[in-house]
Amino acid sequence: MKNFLFLILIIMFTISCNSSKKDIAIAEGKTLESLQKENIEGLKLLQTHCYICHNPNAVSHDSLIAPPMAAVKMRYKMSYDNQEGFVNAISKWVLDPTEEKAIMLGAVANFKVMSKLLYKEKDVKKIATFIYENELEQPEWFEAHQKEMHGNGKGMGVGIGRANRMNQ
Repeated sequence: MKNFLFLILIIMFTISCNSSKKDIAIAEGKTLESLQKENIEGLKLLQTHCYICHNPNAVSHDSLIAPPMAAVKMRYKMSYDNQEGFVNAISKWVLDPTEEKAIMLGAVANFKVMSKLLYKEKDVKKIATFIYENELEQPEWFEAHQKEMHGNGKGMGVGIGRANRMNQ
């Protein structure tokens, strides 16, 4: 009988710990429809505002004017392991990009600091949330480029210390 109760407790604990972000958002008063609408808005904003420079269909690395958004996501997820930190960091960067705040130092060296854009903070946060929660399109050459430039991950960590200092 003790083993059965123990098993039930483990199952209940596992289920409660695996609540999805959608379940939590719904519990906070958001509807599934509003979450879907936010997701669609984030995608549309990404496509209209970001893919102009961060083009996922670029033929080669040399044809880019900014790193692919998949690279941005990868780099920011290395420094920010939760959605709130990720969204806030990207939002701060987009709303006021400076070389001193950059964590993608290789991108800044290759492409320079992005221009300051006059987007609404709420729109930037929708974009950053979409980026965090979804798989992004990648140029066909992206994975090979990542392996060539960064191999087993070396070379992508230079800005991590800077990101950690900015969070303090």
